[in-house]
Amino acid sequence: MKLYGSLTSPYVRKARILIQEKKVPCEFVVADAWAADSPIPALNPLGKVPVLALDNGKVLFDSPVIVEYLDALKTPALLPTSGEARWEMLRWQALADGMLDAVVIRLLESRRPAAQQSADNIRRQEEKIARSIEYAAQHLSIGAWLMSDRFTLADLVMAVALEYTDFRYPHDWRGRHARLGQWLAGIGTRPAFVETRPPG
Repeated sequence: MKLYGSLTSPYVRKARILIQEKKVPCEFVVADAWAADSPIPALNPLGKVPVLALDNGKVLFDSPVIVEYLDALKTPALLPTSGEARWEMLRWQALADGMLDAVVIRLLESRRPAAQQSADNIRRQEEKIARSIEYAAQHLSIGAWLMSDRFTLADLVMAVALEYTDFRYPHDWRGRHARLGQWLAGIGTRPAFVETRPPG
């Protein structure tokens, strides 16, 4: 298998972390979806990363699909296949992905020429991020993990979302949510997180 993506995409990073956590044999191919010679549009009609090329010639795209496919390859599962725990896990994933989307939209808006930027749009995205962090802090368990008694997909996706916020929208959210910051510090020491941190 081959995973195509950039070094800075948090959506790609989710898959890279899972691959390392579960020791799934998979080659990582650095590919810029925006480059003129990019292989991405030919693999994914949406022109987005990550893309997972399977050994049978088929491809999967969109990070939730790729993450679930990779998780199913080896036990123990990080995402339950059924029951209440699955829906709770998917809620964490939806929260993390929505938070990532808001950080990305804010970043792209802030990179537009000053005269073309929408302050309202930037504020809306910052409000979404703040509410997401507040929600995560309110639903943080008393243990080391968000769910269960071990590392799961909930921990993976939420930690990626918070670290990407630090990377692209650095601000003092820890001042209001110290315990969430402490939880992230613990998750962030895992080798898969250290080795996949974006450059810069």
